[in-house]
Amino acid sequence: MEISLKNQVAIITGASSGIGTGIAKSLAKAGAIVVVNHSSEHSKDEAEAVLHEIKQNGGSGMVFQCDVSDENQVLAMFSETISKFGTVDILVNNAGLQKDAKFTEMTVKDWDTVMDINLKGQFLCAREAIKEFLRRGIDTSKSVACGKIIHISSVHEVIPWAGHVNYAASKGGVKLLMQSLAQEYGAQKIRVNSICPGAIQTPINEEAWETKEAMEDLLKLIPYDRIGQPEDVGNLAVFLASDFSDYITGASIFVDGGMTVLESFSRGG
Repeated sequence: MEISLKNQVAIITGASSGIGTGIAKSLAKAGAIVVVNHSSEHSKDEAEAVLHEIKQNGGSGMVFQCDVSDENQVLAMFSETISKFGTVDILVNNAGLQKDAKFTEMTVKDWDTVMDINLKGQFLCAREAIKEFLRRGIDTSKSVACGKIIHISSVHEVIPWAGHVNYAASKGGVKLLMQSLAQEYGAQKIRVNSICPGAIQTPINEEAWETKEAMEDLLKLIPYDRIGQPEDVGNLAVFLASDFSDYITGASIFVDGGMTVLESFSRGG
């Protein structure tokens, strides 16, 4: 099965590293024009390197700096994308971060930072994407759907995570944001789904895999007995952005090597 996203315009937030980079490369390989979003001057070189690799492999797109928690910056990103490429067909709401602490030591700043990026950022970008989908309508030369939104959630939308309460709460919010949008805009043929990664080998969770001992402990949680790679998420994003998944909306799909089946219970819990 060969999937083509030719000429479809995709915004991928937080695409300068990790899972976002994997998704941007996968969508570009399938033919999408990609907007590689990054959050600050600090990540500009990384974003440019991602786009350079995409272009070297025959893809196209642009880099855009935008803090997704800032409404004006989100509006500017969508305006520039539409001005340059004509529309937006696909949004991948990937930008996210962690600010971990014991609950009694968690600051309001840590709580707000995580909620602003992980949840408010997804709200702002989804809102602007849906506005553009409705303005444009269905273009059957590209897709039978009016538009596609893919939220990047986490296994922690269903698995509680002590010491990471703000992160887990934000991902629980993403789940109901996604489902509510799928419910509200299904009749307009806008498809909204979530990808829920487990342990993916990226800088955000380096402590979990950087040593042999850490990796061995991590794999005790994963029945499939390997850590995930960004392309594992990217491959699913391509499928969910394509017409092959046209009857899938309102779904959380877990890419976790079986982490959500709770392997510890295979040994009696």
